[in-house]
Amino acid sequence: MVLAGGRAARLGGADKPGLVIGGRPLLDAVAGAAVAAGAGELIIVGPRRPDLIRIPAGRGPDGGVPVRWVSEDPPGSGPVPALRCGLAAVTGEAAARAGAAGPLVLVLAADLPFLGSGPLTALAGAVRGGAADGAVLADEDGRPQWLISCWRYGPLRAGIDNYAGHSMRGLFGALRPARMGWPRDDREPPPWLDCDTPEAVDQARAWVSR
Repeated sequence: MVLAGGRAARLGGADKPGLVIGGRPLLDAVAGAAVAAGAGELIIVGPRRPDLIRIPAGRGPDGGVPVRWVSEDPPGSGPVPALRCGLAAVTGEAAARAGAAGPLVLVLAADLPFLGSGPLTALAGAVRGGAADGAVLADEDGRPQWLISCWRYGPLRAGIDNYAGHSMRGLFGALRPARMGWPRDDREPPPWLDCDTPEAVDQARAWVSR
């Protein structure tokens, strides 16, 4: 699930999912990382923008995956309503295949130009192989990056159904996910670099131009 419907207030209302870093729209970079990590379906919460995704859609010999576009009501009302809307779009077929706890759900921001499949595969492995209901990527200072996380559908759905707040930190923190670090090479940009301010966009483009 990619949350792509925010107002981008810190970017002056810019079309954040459509920003191009390294020749690729941000939404396409995040969606591509999820598919490369093995996602069987993409649920994108935000305005329908198929022009921003270059991966093949639909199952078949091309290796594509189904892409579903949904939007919270009202649009831009925040990440918690967006997550609730996205979870409601998880298909019954997917839940049935995955058993009582439902499928694993990656919850991702749409502004992560350097997110690769490696951290996402590791997060999914941590959830499958551990006792926690979710796992979140932690940056080099140990801070959880809530919008790079993976969850069992059933516990996540139960958590949000019983949550009256507006903060992703409040929701996810109460679910007590495992925290997973990621080794850094100073010659490479961090996977958690998010382009939510003009300064961060400049930083991302500086990484690309090195």
